[in-house]
Amino acid sequence: MALEDARHEVDTAITRKGFRGPSFENTFGGIPSFLRRSYTKDLAGVDFAVTGIPFYQAVTNRPGARLGPRAIREASALQSPDAPYGWGFDVMSEFAIADYGDLAFDYAHVDRFPAALEAHVGGILDQGAGCLCLGGDHYITFPILRAHVARHGPLSLLQFDAHTDTWPDDDLSRVDHGTMFYKAVKEGLVDPARSVQVGIRTTNEDTLGVHVIDAREVHEAGPEAVAARIREILGGQKVYLTFDIDCLDPAFAPGTGTPVWGGLASWQAARILRDIAGLNVIGGDVVEVSPPYDTSGATAIAGAHVAVEILCLMAWNRR
Repeated sequence: MALEDARHEVDTAITRKGFRGPSFENTFGGIPSFLRRSYTKDLAGVDFAVTGIPFYQAVTNRPGARLGPRAIREASALQSPDAPYGWGFDVMSEFAIADYGDLAFDYAHVDRFPAALEAHVGGILDQGAGCLCLGGDHYITFPILRAHVARHGPLSLLQFDAHTDTWPDDDLSRVDHGTMFYKAVKEGLVDPARSVQVGIRTTNEDTLGVHVIDAREVHEAGPEAVAARIREILGGQKVYLTFDIDCLDPAFAPGTGTPVWGGLASWQAARILRDIAGLNVIGGDVVEVSPPYDTSGATAIAGAHVAVEILCLMAWNRR
């Protein structure tokens, strides 16, 4: 059946009918969309919308993350013909998923970007769809959180990262990818006592009360124990999941702006994400994929896999 479909399916991002089911279009051709989902701005009947945020003006080291959404979409074509392995259900067939396209913004007016992104995500949520964002640098999570909190109230944060991103910064006009969770805690967007950061391996003495499971603990305790600890802390709270690709060791994800050795292996991250199924994940993002620093494409492939895992987590309790 797949081979038969591949003979005539092309550009399914704009030609397919509906928002469900796998795609058997040749993975090496056609218009890239996330998982070959249909592009649309009309989210009537859509369960989850995926949107790109090609912004990198907040980076402090290597640039390039604005190219992340395009690279992740292209890499995700590899996953579009088959149900995600090991989940026991096919999120593409059981749920209506759309590609909402990218946020439009004026790159020269960085000061206007936060409000534009908050409104963009808010527009998706107001249409009744869950939202998955493809970054972009990690600052984007701050306006995204604001949009979610405006509709859900304060959230628990589950952050996979090499850095805590809670360095002090009381100037709300600053756009910085290392201070936004300091601001999120101070603004009351997230509850630090019911939030977790996983994979940390950079020094920041003040955790603001957020639970930290650093990379060494992941390696020593193992993914199963880490997942159990995450579930214990987060419980039944509404959770926003943000995955900075530099949580992974540079051996698995070299294409990122601030790589740090000693990180998680891709299999460890995959196991943790699978084992936290059942958490009330209401939104998420994958950030800091910088394609220019990875000619192999492995980082974008990892980002695409993480994004699919987040979709499965968002869908788990809605089956």
